[in-house]
Amino acid sequence: MYKPILLLLSFFILQANAQDFDFKIDHSSLIVNHLDATADFYSNILKLKEIPHPDKAPGFRWFQVQGNSQLHLIYKDTVVIKKHKSMHLCLSTPNLETFIEHLEDNDIEYEDWPGTKGAVTLRTDGVRQIYLTDPEGYWIEVNNAQHD
Repeated sequence: MYKPILLLLSFFILQANAQDFDFKIDHSSLIVNHLDATADFYSNILKLKEIPHPDKAPGFRWFQVQGNSQLHLIYKDTVVIKKHKSMHLCLSTPNLETFIEHLEDNDIEYEDWPGTKGAVTLRTDGVRQIYLTDPEGYWIEVNNAQHD
């Protein structure tokens, strides 16, 4: 008799504590074989601001994404990473059309989720999204989702 009540109570306690840590994304890291070419892409095409590595160590290029969130590029010439569109970095902008024009002006290909070149996916929630790859072959989604 008490077992179902304890299970239900445990569920509600776990749910109440699910966000106790107030996580925010600090950074993501990508292993790259061509550090400067890939860093140039993130700087010139995605227009991310490069920030200094705290130790000024060679083999690292860091970028500010938004607020305190960062993207770290780490040079490794012996590591091979299998890349897939489902594993991607996603950036959101209210200026998706302007960003698409910027890509086209710089001869950067993009596609929709199924892979149609130059196309935009319209999700069922109304968000528009495109996908492109960086010089290392990592997938990047750019969409117009609104966040508070």
